[in-house]
Amino acid sequence: MTSILKKDWFSKSCKLISYFPIFLAFNICQASDAVPSWDKLAEHEEAPDWFRDAKFGIYFHWGPYSVPAYGNEHYPRTMYGHPSGKMPIKSESKRNYNLGVGFQSFREHLFHKEKYGEPVDFEYHDLIPLFKGDKFNADEWAELFYLAGAKFAGPVAEHHDGYAMWDSSISPWNAKDTGPCRDIVGELADSIRKKGLKFITTFHHARMGRATSDSSERDKRKWHYYGREKYFERTLPGYKDSDELSKLYGTMPWDSFLKMWNKKLDEVIEQYRPDLIWFDSWLDRIPQKNRREFVNTYLEAASSWNKPVVITYKQNDLPQNVGIVDFEKGRLDRLTEYAWLTDDTISAGVWTETGSWSYTEELDIKDSKELIHTLVDIVSKNGNLLLNISPRSDGSIPIDQRYSLMGVGEWLKINGEAIYGTRPFKIYGEGPKRMASSGHFVQMDGEYNAENIRFTKKQDSLYVIQMGWIGSNKSFIIKCLNADSMSNVSINNISVLGSNEVIQWEQCAEGLKIRSPFKAPNKSAVVFKINMNDLDQILIEDKAEAMPPITVDG
Repeated sequence: MTSILKKDWFSKSCKLISYFPIFLAFNICQASDAVPSWDKLAEHEEAPDWFRDAKFGIYFHWGPYSVPAYGNEHYPRTMYGHPSGKMPIKSESKRNYNLGVGFQSFREHLFHKEKYGEPVDFEYHDLIPLFKGDKFNADEWAELFYLAGAKFAGPVAEHHDGYAMWDSSISPWNAKDTGPCRDIVGELADSIRKKGLKFITTFHHARMGRATSDSSERDKRKWHYYGREKYFERTLPGYKDSDELSKLYGTMPWDSFLKMWNKKLDEVIEQYRPDLIWFDSWLDRIPQKNRREFVNTYLEAASSWNKPVVITYKQNDLPQNVGIVDFEKGRLDRLTEYAWLTDDTISAGVWTETGSWSYTEELDIKDSKELIHTLVDIVSKNGNLLLNISPRSDGSIPIDQRYSLMGVGEWLKINGEAIYGTRPFKIYGEGPKRMASSGHFVQMDGEYNAENIRFTKKQDSLYVIQMGWIGSNKSFIIKCLNADSMSNVSINNISVLGSNEVIQWEQCAEGLKIRSPFKAPNKSAVVFKINMNDLDQILIEDKAEAMPPITVDG
């Protein structure tokens, strides 16, 4: 753990502390039970070297929600229609409907009625037998992740739909006993590790639990399946008095749900030993005691395995010195002292148009250049990228997604030296294109080009990553490496990764002037390697920012 994170954050109990605008301030309350406190759990290294070195990972949304191949991964909810019972209104675009509530569209309801019938007659659980995955091959998937340059990979173990992708004794709604009748998580764990990658699992099931009966109406709507009430019995504990179905839909007493929440995690930890466990939003709905129980169980297990593990979270669902903060479809606009993560998806667009985390027939796929630029920008600021892909329900990965992944892999094969195992420079980059803000769902306005450069470093080498191809034998200037800043540093050599051409350069008052090679190894981004003595003596004000402590709601 870095010294900045070892500060006595816990002494700030019950005091509001600001973080980024997306992070709310919370009051921390020390629990009196036997579960270790947050400050005790924070004694582990939240960002071990393997994670800081890895930089790039792949995961995937794949489950029964992939069967309709329509709308997005929230189909298990939106198939039931508008929460008010009103029909969605079709817009001029066939891909867009009245948003109704929040960001979600409810065109899936009309689609479901046309394809499967009324939801009350053909429920979400009726899709599970159609989720066969007969073309799924764990070894082929792992090979693709390896060739794409990923260093960690794994499945969405359970999405908001309550369906477990592993061999579970906790819930009958699992991939071993239903659907494909295979232990998807187990097969992937074996295959991914055979390729030398770290294995991860992601969990979205905190969102499944239904609010207690005495909750406010607003809290009740936080139930993932809000809008289905007209098809469900409102009386807890279960769905039409079916205990089995309640384990899928979360319609059970709150205490029972919380026990199941922990047991599912315990089961995956014991059976598959993941190197990283990632959580989606709304983990704060789970009581602090249950969250601490999970962290303690996972860390104790990791200690017995003798390997460092990583826990990620969103918003302020865990203290920052317990896990790694993750930004969904966003990132930071600055360099930080602490490691962080971005989870993004290979599909372009937004949920109400062509974007989805799961496979649909409407997906527009980002090209490899955009993915490379995203990765480079994130790494330059001390982040890692976790990229989602969208397999078909039959277990095949579409060719356009494969093509984009292989493009990233080809670039990393040449330029991985500037990514893997690197650390941030004193500033993250130069150029006109910058993120407008930090947080979730923050996207670039426009595209990067060769006028934008990003920095990474490793030992005595500074890597200058040009976000494009400036052209043959053309000069550009790195302003921060001017004569004054380089007064205590001597440059030994400048080269281009993947090229044998001799690179011409000169030091001048306005900056370091470099002439490009005649041929680019890869035009998506060109990497100049500057080997020098005393790299750390470059006189640039340190722009890295520390993370103030985050407290966790009790």
